[in-house]
Amino acid sequence: EMALDELDDIIALTVRIKTFDQRLAVLVKKNTPALLSLPGCGELSAAKLLGESAGISRFHSKAAFARHAGIAPIPVWSGNTAGRVRMTRSGNRQLNAAIHRIAITQARMPNTLGKAYYEKKLAEGKSTTEALRCLKRRLSRVVFQLLTTDYKNRQTTAVPAAA
Repeated sequence: EMALDELDDIIALTVRIKTFDQRLAVLVKKNTPALLSLPGCGELSAAKLLGESAGISRFHSKAAFARHAGIAPIPVWSGNTAGRVRMTRSGNRQLNAAIHRIAITQARMPNTLGKAYYEKKLAEGKSTTEALRCLKRRLSRVVFQLLTTDYKNRQTTAVPAAA
């Protein structure tokens, strides 16, 4: 009897989740159509990027967006190790995770620019972690540009009618 009761709860929650997913899909398609065209970026990732960026117009450059997302590399060298960088542990971890998911997806998808870039970095002698870091930094620029495009498109279509 208790198992059936828990099963009913699971079914009810699944219905609610599907309803929220449908509502979210409509909102994301309306607000970020350009971002959804990015290979590897689904509706949930686009919603996370849109929400966590909290208005792309507040960033003055692609570099500022990358810094906020914790994707901008920081130098870590001393002595004879000049030129080494690593990812910062600061920044918005949710934005970072969303871009990381897109990067992982693109690195695995055949015939995408992300996979070609990732393989190019590997061929240059970078480790898999370094190549992924480079891909994430490149994707942060692309995401910034697509969010800016979507923001400008919303602004131009939302012109109030003359009274």
